[in-house]
Amino acid sequence: MWMLRSAKMLPAFVLLFFMGTCFRISETMSRDEKSKLRNQVVEMFDHAYRSYMDHAYPADELMPLTCRGRVRGLEPSRGDVDDALGKFSLTLIDTLDTLALLNKTAEFEEAVRRVVTDVRLDNDIVVSVFETNIRVLGGLLGGHSMAVMLKENGQMAWYQNELLHMAKDIGLRLLPAFNTTSGLPYPRVNLRHGVHGPETRTGTETETCTACAGTIILEFAALSRFTGDPTFEGHARRALDFLWEKRQRNSNLVGTTINIHSGEWVRRDSGVGAGIDSYYEYLMKAYILLGDDQFLQRFNTHYASIMKYISQPPLLLDVHIHKPLLPARTWMDSLLAFFPGLQVLKGDIRPAIETHEMLYQVTKKHNFLPEAFTTDFRVHWAQHPLRPEFAESTYFLYKATRDPYYLEVGRTVLENLNRFARVPCGFAAMKDVRTGSHEDRMDSFFLAEMFKYLFLLFAEEEDLPFNVEDYVFTTEAHLLPLSLSTASNSAAPPIINTKALEEFDDSNFEWTCPNTRLLYPDPAFPRNLREPIRSAVDKSCTRPTTHREPGMGRAPLRAQDFMANNPEHLELLRRMGVSLIHLKDGRVQLVQHATQAISPVAAEDGIRFMQEMMELSSQQQKEQLPPRAVQIVSHPYFGRVVLTAGPAQFGMDLSKSSSGVRGFVTVAEPYNGCSELSNGEIVAGRIALLQRGQCMFAEKARHIQRAGATGGIVIDDNEGSSSDTAPLFQMAGDGRNTDDVILPLLFLFHKEGSILLEALKEYKEVEVLLSDKARDREAIFKGKALPGTLLDDNMDGAEEEDCSTEEKEHSSASSGAVDQSQVTTQEQPAGELAAREESVQSAEGLGSYVPLDSAEDPSEDEDSSSQSVDSLLADWQEDLEAFKQMEKDEL
Repeated sequence: MWMLRSAKMLPAFVLLFFMGTCFRISETMSRDEKSKLRNQVVEMFDHAYRSYMDHAYPADELMPLTCRGRVRGLEPSRGDVDDALGKFSLTLIDTLDTLALLNKTAEFEEAVRRVVTDVRLDNDIVVSVFETNIRVLGGLLGGHSMAVMLKENGQMAWYQNELLHMAKDIGLRLLPAFNTTSGLPYPRVNLRHGVHGPETRTGTETETCTACAGTIILEFAALSRFTGDPTFEGHARRALDFLWEKRQRNSNLVGTTINIHSGEWVRRDSGVGAGIDSYYEYLMKAYILLGDDQFLQRFNTHYASIMKYISQPPLLLDVHIHKPLLPARTWMDSLLAFFPGLQVLKGDIRPAIETHEMLYQVTKKHNFLPEAFTTDFRVHWAQHPLRPEFAESTYFLYKATRDPYYLEVGRTVLENLNRFARVPCGFAAMKDVRTGSHEDRMDSFFLAEMFKYLFLLFAEEEDLPFNVEDYVFTTEAHLLPLSLSTASNSAAPPIINTKALEEFDDSNFEWTCPNTRLLYPDPAFPRNLREPIRSAVDKSCTRPTTHREPGMGRAPLRAQDFMANNPEHLELLRRMGVSLIHLKDGRVQLVQHATQAISPVAAEDGIRFMQEMMELSSQQQKEQLPPRAVQIVSHPYFGRVVLTAGPAQFGMDLSKSSSGVRGFVTVAEPYNGCSELSNGEIVAGRIALLQRGQCMFAEKARHIQRAGATGGIVIDDNEGSSSDTAPLFQMAGDGRNTDDVILPLLFLFHKEGSILLEALKEYKEVEVLLSDKARDREAIFKGKALPGTLLDDNMDGAEEEDCSTEEKEHSSASSGAVDQSQVTTQEQPAGELAAREESVQSAEGLGSYVPLDSAEDPSEDEDSSSQSVDSLLADWQEDLEAFKQMEKDEL
């Protein structure tokens, strides 16, 4: 698909672009091989779609580990994530045009009938305006576009625009959210009562993310063009106009969060990832779909600033909108993986290749792209909810370059999904890419986007039921026809922002076919761009050199290099306005005063140093307490289900075992394991299942060890507990020497433990593997044919070295508290927290535990020490008071 179509484009340029790419590189992947991979995509889609329809429909989402639907209100709350669910069969609606694209016409027609017959939108439930727009409204419009296309081709003669009527219905239910003085929508709306219904979360919020307010125009404009009602497009344009007016005029960047009433930026960090991403995407695509020059002019203005301040190829680093030379954080989030694809649409191929290659190397390190990773490519947040953005950029780069390298990248994505995410009931999100553990989650975007882009990557033109170049992809990959650009949204004149037209800067306006100046001069060019990045990520994991503005005359001090007894480091701290104070209890306190720095640049270095120290402390705490994995390897799971487990501070260290401990599971009697086992002869040689409570963890371990067990799994007795909603913890000892315990003991929350118990109840004999991370299925079965496998025989089972496990503890300081103008860090031995918890017992005599970080977003509940780190990071993101004063001085 190539989407850059407009009345202002020159066909000769487009021809030049394709001629420049088609004959440079020979096709090294045969058509048969591409066909095989395309068929594999279809088979995987069928597995995911049928699992949803068989086990979850009419629920919004499939829970692939427990093989049931996720119904909002019946499952433990996941916070804002659940705002996408509205009891409107979300996954089915989101999947409609995927069915059509994959040539599943009969299934598409049946799905349309189900949506029209079964789905109700008049639900008394609060939903996200952003998610409902891109998934439900977009899904209905994409389905309508496909139904109209099929009807024009002589199929679905019965269809009478039913999906379009439903689309207008949901559009009207979203409109009350736009009833603000600014025109920016409230982030949530009640589908039945609007923003002033009985739900307290509607009509009371004061802020929204930039992407939430700026990712409306495609769906609302399409709805207006399809129906002739200008209301929807008008509201979307008004929101975009307001965001444009509120950009920072010096940097031409926008912040991440904005007050919907005053227009003040609540979070002033700016990047191309979470919170902003699709705002930029929709400016470009609105120009493509609607042919309005204003959208392209705005996009080009923003893009020039992105490339000046944020892009440091191959990195994309957040900055402050008022001080764009000052990085806002030292990690990147996975949502920015869409950006290389957008750069392809822009025609800026070189940085697209470089950033994509960085993302690919990180993916190869961890099998999937972590939700967040540091600038030296280590895991920051370890989840991966099967996001499609990397596959999206891979597809666009292949379409632009025809470089077969990107077909191999797509093959890697396919193999990893099958090897690590596929479970008997669909595909499960990764709870932790380091261990391979799963989350009971399969988001609707997995079916809406992932399979579209992978299918298109491997498909030949004759494999497609229609010309995809006649459509634009929304951010949820829904298909909207480019013919809408000539459709009238009403008889009334379009809304024109005269002030914006007065600001129109034609010098920054690139009429735009792809920029041929940046195409490859020879076939080796893309490879030459990729090689240095592969070396940086794959071999050394070193921190790339970042931009340095002259000021102190030397490279700034990095937190990971800091040593409190190094005189040179202390002098560097002084120059940055950072004071080091030794407290009576042995802790070290760091305090930063920007006004005491020798220069403004040195003050910026000091602020960055304090931020890095906070993040380093948080990361080190996470690395000290790694999660473990319980992998079910017997029929019918065959290693496909991996449960997140917490380790014990005693017994066998699974991280030092190359093979882990494998065995069949048996429930101990008594189940609490607090006395000698009555079924010791059965437990011998097996892994014992135990219930938490009534005695210490070490006592349980000793009892099953005396019975001859090879390992133990303790299951939480708190019904409803889950690693999805609570931080993991590791089991502490009983205050005595535990060197006598030599078997491994792992902890499962109630939800994960129930999955294991249900498997045992149904299949009688259940075999598991206890390890530090999930093992490749071929390694588990030692070269034997994998039962039910869909993998190629030549698949490489060797695991890459994980850079995230390398030691990186050069600093003895960890975080402390912040008080407006100061940040405190303190020394704390790695085992101190464990030692404190080890001596604590509850009144009921339950085994004590230490909270174990599961690489979740820092907003999740953690222990009191972690909470102080969270508050530090939140304060940094919302701007330090001293830094705010600097901004005021500038303004």
